Amino acid sequence: MGDQLQFDEIGYWSEIKLDIVKEYVRAYSTILAAQRNPSLPHIYIDAFAGAGIHVTKTTGDFVPGSPLNALKVIPPFQEYHLIDIKPKKVENLRKLIGDRKDVFIHEGNCNEILLEKVFPRVKFESYKRGLCILDPYGLHLKWAVIAAAGQMKTFDIFLNFPVYDINLNVLWRNPDNVETAQKERMNAFWGDESWRQAAYRTDTGLFGEPEKQSNDVVAAAFRQRLKKVAGFDPHSAARRTGFGLQHAAGWQTQPGLRLEVLATLVKSAVQHQYLRAARDRQSNGSAGGPALQSHILAAVAEQRQQLDPWLVGGGTVGR
Repeated sequence: MGDQLQFDEIGYWSEIKLDIVKEYVRAYSTILAAQRNPSLPHIYIDAFAGAGIHVTKTTGDFVPGSPLNALKVIPPFQEYHLIDIKPKKVENLRKLIGDRKDVFIHEGNCNEILLEKVFPRVKFESYKRGLCILDPYGLHLKWAVIAAAGQMKTFDIFLNFPVYDINLNVLWRNPDNVETAQKERMNAFWGDESWRQAAYRTDTGLFGEPEKQSNDVVAAAFRQRLKKVAGFDPHSAARRTGFGLQHAAGWQTQPGLRLEVLATLVKSAVQHQYLRAARDRQSNGSAGGPALQSHILAAVAEQRQQLDPWLVGGGTVGR
């Protein structure tokens, strides 16, 4: 039993995340493929590719993961680099994809593989661009990878901020009780120890004891690191998107690309809010009507408000 592959079980929010990433990837490839003078060959990278499929807790059915969704995108990417550290998942990924000359499947630590094998293929002077999906299972990604992507000026990243692992193992109410090994994991992800100042404040407690900040405050501090330390676009984002998820996106592409890509997030958000509202009404025995319509309109307004800060102009144009 121990040798058998255990597929990851995902909940409703993870299904939403897969749809969001799928729309993001589609818009990115569509616009990059249309670039001329110069043309911009683009590469898809998934640093935590997994087995290629997941099991949804909702129905128990298999659902395709981000790598399989990306392989279906038209127009296609020039290359696909899929990485996972677990041999059984890599083996299953190879079985699902088969022998494709444009797909490179890597087994091992993504922090090493990205820096040594993949990133060197996406050089600025070669007019290549890359979309890097960083969806770690926890604090397994190192800041060195993020910093390298920012400094190369050829990558957009889509990072799932590992809030669960951070809160469970690092950001305790009493930081003195956190194990040294867990602090070192956080240092490796954050790049230094400045997360301590971002995550705690001492000016509000009665006796000056540390007070833990909200997830949004910590994510905002990470956004500043994307901008000021890694060198991503000033409008890079790390914020709660309204889906119960924390995402960070680092951009180096044209404002026009960013606007269209993020417009797909608004569309996806609205669609999923509609489905969620419909399910809620159905479970309550309501057929919908004006109440459902009002709920959906409120959801649309909420999502637009959440994403509007992302739609501001600026950024690095083309080459």
